[in-house]
Amino acid sequence: MLGTSIIAFEGIDGSGKTVQMNLLARALKKRGMRVDTISFPVYGSFFGREIGNYLTNAQGVAASDVDSKSMALWFAMDRYLAFRELDLGDTDALLINRYVLSNAVYQSIRERDLDGPDILGFVMDLEYGRLDLPQPDAIIYLDVNIEEAGANVLRKGYRAYAGNARDVYESQAGMQRRARAKYREYAALFENVFLIPCMDENGMKPEREIAIQVEEALLKHNIF
Repeated sequence: MLGTSIIAFEGIDGSGKTVQMNLLARALKKRGMRVDTISFPVYGSFFGREIGNYLTNAQGVAASDVDSKSMALWFAMDRYLAFRELDLGDTDALLINRYVLSNAVYQSIRERDLDGPDILGFVMDLEYGRLDLPQPDAIIYLDVNIEEAGANVLRKGYRAYAGNARDVYESQAGMQRRARAKYREYAALFENVFLIPCMDENGMKPEREIAIQVEEALLKHNIF
């Protein structure tokens, strides 16, 4: 992976991560760069299928009822398996939809975890330290309010792991509010997390305007 820049896109469910990842991929390809993209969880993989079952309560156990470290391990192993199979030898930039930071966020803000310790240190040690996953050069955090994000989730339509319904994390407005607050908290802790404000007084900014903000943040910090 030597020479491959890694950019992760983060945000609450429905914040536009896939859209912005694809817009950046297109922009980088126009510059002649070789770009790969990947979204986590990989629902077609062994670990991804099990995560999907937890997120939809398909087998009688919901993700929100599993202890935080155990749930974090499922997401971490999904990434570990994916990177074992990735060949980035000819890749200039790898763009990731949800990465390690999301694991720390969502396993810290569920109802059952509110009185427990923050899991950030555990997740970072697990994924970067023990599993040796590559650390991103930049993390783009798309900051969107929960009302707009919730409407975007409903517009997604059919998804293989959840059908037309929201998953157990997406369906809890309180959890999404806490996730946004936790993302903003973590964004202040790391120099490589760039907060992109996606809302203005009129609501959600146009996709292209947000994309320009993303590119400007990466250029400003000499990522490309």
